[in-house]
Amino acid sequence: MSKVPVKVDGKELILSNLDKVLYPDAAFTKAEVIDYYSRIAPYMLPHLEGRPLTVKRYPNGVAGQFFFEKNAPRHTPPWVRRVTLPVPGSTMNREKIDFAVVEDLPTLVYYANLAALEIHVPQWRVDGDDQPLPPDRLVFDLDPGAPATIVDCCRVALLLREALDVECFPKTSGNKGMQVYCEWEGDDPSTYAKELAQRLEAEHRFITSTMAKRERPGRVLIDWSQNNPAKTTVAPYSLRANRMPTVSTPLSWEEVDDCTSPDQLVFTADDVLARVEAHGDLFMDDGA
Repeated sequence: MSKVPVKVDGKELILSNLDKVLYPDAAFTKAEVIDYYSRIAPYMLPHLEGRPLTVKRYPNGVAGQFFFEKNAPRHTPPWVRRVTLPVPGSTMNREKIDFAVVEDLPTLVYYANLAALEIHVPQWRVDGDDQPLPPDRLVFDLDPGAPATIVDCCRVALLLREALDVECFPKTSGNKGMQVYCEWEGDDPSTYAKELAQRLEAEHRFITSTMAKRERPGRVLIDWSQNNPAKTTVAPYSLRANRMPTVSTPLSWEEVDDCTSPDQLVFTADDVLARVEAHGDLFMDDGA
């Protein structure tokens, strides 16, 4: 096992297996995963700050088995921020979890070195005393049921934007769908999101708000349940575990409106680095 000691912003790390291929179809190595997260960090970190972390780790690459990880690993460096929070209803029968919070480049590199390809966060933050704050974001996860595609998701995203009547921010999921976010102030975002999804379902035959698979073919599911405080959504700029190193990519509304083919909204790590260099961060202002 090759190990390389490095110093990242003054923090010492040991990187391992840098030549290991994690995306075989693209010959994309762990070194390239770490490089991507290092270079996207200025744009990604504001969207992670204060948000308890859940990752999907792929130690043998996207063709191998993966596992979700919420608990910070035992070998987590002491300089990584951790918050201990209750997790009622945990599937692991745990009362509390010691979550990591990614707020700096060394922490992001540390997780990239663990082959934590996918980074997921909730719609709420913790404060400076490690106490949960109310949700500050509302999210609608748009999932197309074949033969529907992300082109149909774009139609739904535009309807949501009109119905919400506040500034909204679209991004691809990095898989086959997309999400629409907006800032949230108030109570019970799940109820609000569900009611809006049901209203649009009643108005448009190609929309469903129901999880049942029999309702999905040819329609776009508006998954309002992502606003449950116990749930997480893939973070902006996170890689996804697909054949190619695709990314959950912030979009402009012009791109959403102009989408006529699914291929228009597929972006790899290299694409996203070029996009932020050209356009900066298109996603919501998520500064603490």
